[in-house]
Amino acid sequence: MNNTQRVNVAKQHPVSYKALTALSEEVQQTAAAVGLDPLLVELLKIRASQINGCAFCLRMHVRDALKMGESADRIAVLPGWEETDYFSDTDRAALRLTEAVTRVSEGHVSDEDYNAAAAVLTEDQVSAVIWLAILMNAFNRVAIASRFTVAG
Repeated sequence: MNNTQRVNVAKQHPVSYKALTALSEEVQQTAAAVGLDPLLVELLKIRASQINGCAFCLRMHVRDALKMGESADRIAVLPGWEETDYFSDTDRAALRLTEAVTRVSEGHVSDEDYNAAAAVLTEDQVSAVIWLAILMNAFNRVAIASRFTVAG
């Protein structure tokens, strides 16, 4: 990793970062209002951060998930969620859609991925999952571009 000093965009433009955190609060409230399990919400944040390689967000959301009672096993197998029986149909639908939105540059969100989610989730839940993915991808990019410190 390069040691080039980076501008911390959150501190450089605090009004913009504050708007992002306000959006985060709104998206969290929306996810709760449409009935998404708070543990699933954390798993979606973790999965997007895994795909994006954001160590800062991974550390934060894994810690949050564990504090909320998520099992270490489910977190450990999250990159291979499709190969396990740890996840419900709702979890799987939300994870698949989150992955598709996060990997949008690899072929957009396919009808297959969208329809698989829509077959299990309500329209409100589909929208909330998409907003969670958008939000997490934004936070990942802030942390990665600014090289937020992750030290042991």
